Amino acid sequence: MGLLSVLAAAAGAWIFGSIWYGVLGKPWMATAELTPEQISHNRKNIAAFVGSFVMAVLVAGMMRHMFVSSDVTTLSKGIVTGRGLGAFIASPWIITSYLFSQRKPMLMLIVTGYVAGGCTVMGAILTLI
Repeated sequence: MGLLSVLAAAAGAWIFGSIWYGVLGKPWMATAELTPEQISHNRKNIAAFVGSFVMAVLVAGMMRHMFVSSDVTTLSKGIVTGRGLGAFIASPWIITSYLFSQRKPMLMLIVTGYVAGGCTVMGAILTLI
């Protein structure tokens, strides 16, 4: 595992996110109180896309470090560890922030589902490459 696996894991999670929000786009927009016009404008925002990929690289890089330190080397361990990091490390922080921001519960479910799924994808890819 090295730079290639980190970049591949970040790309995998980024693609997963595009599929996730493609499928759940309308419910996400409704619960986030975003209009189609706002989303259309954001699609032209290159910084958001580049920034989201850079953030995925940071997460994948730290996950790689944790996997190497913890001897997570098989696909099944990668999937379980990735899902665990997303569901039980990252998601609780997001939910805490959303609770204080008085965000809708459905928004929390959509976003944390993406985080858990994205980390699962990263975990799988990190152990395969």
